[in-house]
Amino acid sequence: MTVINATPNDDLQHILDNLTPPATIYLTEGVYRQKIKISRSDVKIIGADREKTVITFDDYARKKHADGMEYTTFRTYTVCVTGEKVRLENFTIENSNADPVKVGQCVALSVNARAFSAVNMKLVSTQDTLFMAPFPDDLVVRYAGITDEGYYDGFMPRDELYMEGGALHYFKDCEICGTVDFIFGCAEAYFDRCRIVSLNDGRSATYIAAPAHSLKQERGFCFYDCDLKGGGAAEGSVYLARPWRDFGKSVFVNCRASGHIAPALFDRWNDTYRYKTARFGYFNLSGAQISPVDWCRQLTEAEAAEYAALCRRAAEKFGL
Repeated sequence: MTVINATPNDDLQHILDNLTPPATIYLTEGVYRQKIKISRSDVKIIGADREKTVITFDDYARKKHADGMEYTTFRTYTVCVTGEKVRLENFTIENSNADPVKVGQCVALSVNARAFSAVNMKLVSTQDTLFMAPFPDDLVVRYAGITDEGYYDGFMPRDELYMEGGALHYFKDCEICGTVDFIFGCAEAYFDRCRIVSLNDGRSATYIAAPAHSLKQERGFCFYDCDLKGGGAAEGSVYLARPWRDFGKSVFVNCRASGHIAPALFDRWNDTYRYKTARFGYFNLSGAQISPVDWCRQLTEAEAAEYAALCRRAAEKFGL
């Protein structure tokens, strides 16, 4: 087991690129102004204090990249994970841009791996805080460097873009903050006893989750025993989810909300017909006055118990 103690003066990318797994990196308190990619598998990164140990950067979607093109959403991350069985614990990852209306999406953490876990983490941005691969198929084709000669690292590197099969991501006791679509992607993901904080970026309506699952995926995002908090969001302005692709799936089980949650609970995504295909549900949502749209489902007790069991199984898979 490799053990490394790092400080804000250290080059984290250099450390990560030269690791011999399995490895644990301990971060001392401080601000690490760095953009990093974790490509090694079997790596743990553990912070000294969640609030006082911060990795931060400020890339944004409309920024010009060295290749002359805009970053768009998926190159804006502060931290990207492509290695398998990576665990992040007890620190903050931040994208410090606070005006997505002007600069576009600002990803804090991009998880581009099949197996990932996070414990007591804090993720902070505005629009698109947390992305969880795989990508929707159409985006894989759009961003791939495919030619007659084969596949090369084009607009996005292959290890970030291409993933065959599904993914399981597990978040325990984390705090995730954002405004629009700030938890999005196609992974099977469990948010266990997390604090989901909706900030205010000046827009009249915002959205917690933006799932893009394929119809072939039986499981999507599960928010279990979570606290849905208003961190400046206006009353009745925050929807639990809207479908980024037609068959996106999200459920909220035994969660606690407040007045910032929109009574309708879910949104159809602009003027699309995705309300006919999206798979959204809730069970025992307390603390908010609700009048749900008729195309979502109130789960049965048996279905809620099954999600509780799935969440426990995910925890056990990652030894938590």
